Order: sequence, then C-alpha cells, then structure tokens
Amino acid sequence: MTNDLDHFVKDGCEALEIKLVRDVEDIENDDISFPPEMCHQVFGENENVFGYTDLKIKLYHTAASLQTYLGISYTDKLDPAKTGGLKPDDIEGCMKKVLAPGYLKNIDLFVSSLEKDKNFTPCGTLKHSFTVTPDDGGDKRTFEVYFSETTTPGFLPYHERLQTFLMWFVDAASYIDVDDDQWTFFTVFEKYQSSEGSIRYATAAYSTVYRYYAYPANTRPRVSQVLTLPPYRKLGICAQMLQAIYSHFMIQPEVRDITVEDPSEDFQRIRDYVDAKNCETLPAFQPAKLRNGFTTEMATQACSKFKINKKQARRIYEILRLKNTNTSDKTEYLAYRLDIKNRLNAPFQKKKLELNRLQKVLKPEEFAATQTAAGLGETQARLSSLYRTLESEYRRVIHRLEHY
Repeated sequence: MTNDLDHFVKDGCEALEIKLVRDVEDIENDDISFPPEMCHQVFGENENVFGYTDLKIKLYHTAASLQTYLGISYTDKLDPAKTGGLKPDDIEGCMKKVLAPGYLKNIDLFVSSLEKDKNFTPCGTLKHSFTVTPDDGGDKRTFEVYFSETTTPGFLPYHERLQTFLMWFVDAASYIDVDDDQWTFFTVFEKYQSSEGSIRYATAAYSTVYRYYAYPANTRPRVSQVLTLPPYRKLGICAQMLQAIYSHFMIQPEVRDITVEDPSEDFQRIRDYVDAKNCETLPAFQPAKLRNGFTTEMATQACSKFKINKKQARRIYEILRLKNTNTSDKTEYLAYRLDIKNRLNAPFQKKKLELNRLQKVLKPEEFAATQTAAGLGETQARLSSLYRTLESEYRRVIHRLEHY
C-alpha cells in the first residue's frame, strides 16, 4: 500500500510557489517566483503534503499591500473510499492557520486588488531613505524605511499579512501579541516609478522591536524579528534597516542600550558590520588605542553614542583590532590571537576553579563522579577551534567594511 501511494506524496517546499505581484503580467511571469526555505511550521516536520498528484500551491501577494491569493491545483486526489478511509491532507486548512483573514481564492478578484495597490502609501513615519546600485550593474533603486507602532492607522491589518512570510523563512518563528503596545515596527519599501509614470511602493523587508523596561526609568529596545524578502536580498537592505532602528532609538535619552534577541549567524554578521562601521568613528576605537586592548572607554563610548552594550562592544573591538593588525607581523598577530584566546578561555578557567573548590569539599569517589570536564589537550583543541571559527567570521565582516 505504501509503495502504491508514493506518487501522492509531495515536498511542500517544491509544491509552494510564492510571488510578489506588481502588475497583471507578473501573474504569468515565472521568473519572479520564489520557493519557501521551509514549511515544517505549516505542513509538519517532514514538510510533505499527502494525497495529491501534480500538486501546485500558489501563494501570491500584491507587492505593496500584500493582499493574498491562495490557489491549489492538482491532477488527481486520493479517494478515501479506495484506500480504507485514508484521507488527503487538508491543504487550505493548514494554510488558513497562518494566513491573514480575507485571503482570496479567485484569481480575478486578486487581479482587481492590483488596482487598489496603485494607491498604496506606507503606514507610519518615514525614517530613512537610501539608494542601491545592484552588483550586476542594474539601475539604481530607491528604498524607504518607515516606523510604525500598534496604534499607527492601518498598520496592523497590513502587518497581519506581512508576518505570514515568517513561516516560510524564519525557523521557529511565532506571531507576536499585537495587543502589547510596546511593540514597534520598521518596514522597508522599494519606491519605484510605474510604467504609467506614477510612484509605487513594494514591500521589501521588516523588523519588529520590543521596548523592554529597564530599572529605574529606562527602556532597552530589543530587535526581535528581522526578515528581508528573497527578491530583495544581497542589496544591503537589512544593514540600512538596522541603522534606521539605531538612529531612531539612539537619540532617546531613556534608552539604555539596544539588544538583539537570539540573532542568527547571518544577522549577527550584519549587526557586526553596522556596529563596526559606527564605532570606527569613535576616538576610543582608533588603531593606536585598539592595540592596547579592550578598555572601559571603548564600552562607554559605544554605549553613549550608539547604545551598544558592553558584550557587543567587546566583539566590535576584536573585529576592528583584527582589521588593523598586520598579520604578516608574527609578534603583532600573536598578540592579537592571545588577547582573543584569553577571553575565550575565561569560561574554561572558571570551570576549573569550580572543580578545584569541589575537590576540597567532596570525597575522592564523590568528586570522581562529577568529572565531565575535558582534559587539557581537548580543551586547548576546542579553544583553537573556537578561535579559528571566530576569526573566519570576523574576516567576513572586515571584507564588507573594506569593500562597501
């Protein structure tokens, strides 16, 4: 029976086609389609959809307001009467759990909604605008970053459609509680001229930031969700959006520092780039001072000027010191490596001290039972591995600093 039903199993990521539609012609333009990076949050852990042959799931969004169209097609569907009651998956039921109410299933109604998109203007306050010239030599493109709150007129219905993208591109994503007015939003739009000559907008990226309370009368904004839609990646948009977030909160005296919630490797790299570019302008981070090691002055200036916390300031110091280290000079390079390894080794040293204390108060057999610590050789190997990984990450940030 299992082998007979194999042709009814389809990879959800292969079946799902996503589009950001600007004009009617885009509906038939396969070049602008893009697949999800994951779908286990919708179709289950194995990401398969069962019960259909030649399954295609079309998830189209108008580029500006993100009005959504859901189309499901197939050539054959499992008949429970012929399979002992085995039923096909309820595709729309799964999709309905993550889509905003009001999605369309009629393509003609979706085409009509494209007309309304022509009059779309972004919600919120314009915070930053910038232009990008693609690496492939294409035309210069203009983008704008807008700030919104839960009380911004018209924003929440738009955000309800926007957040759907998290399910396809951010692992372990969840929808936020928009009843909490401490949430703030930064949305990036491409601003372009239509073929008719009118100004139009297209959604490109967004981020959510939560304003946490910090004793006694301060706030600590935390960047939470960050997403650049696939057609707009590799354009430097996320870095520009993060700088806009910084610029918004840096001037607020009650803000203690700006943090990031569980950043991915890619986002941490962008954060490092933005922070390093900013800190390069500070007196404490000039090359002559970097060679003397991380100082309180660095932490203080990074926090007071750019709201960067001490841990991140230390990381930026390490990046900028490497950038200004002559790695051909063995003495200079060794001094840098030892400085970083001393920091990386601190947790191991702390654990060693804790074990020494235990050894003094426990019986030999009891102490032996607690031994899970690695030997000296293994610890040194782990330390070297940590350092190599870290330097590799730092060099990627430095490359971007030097070329962009």
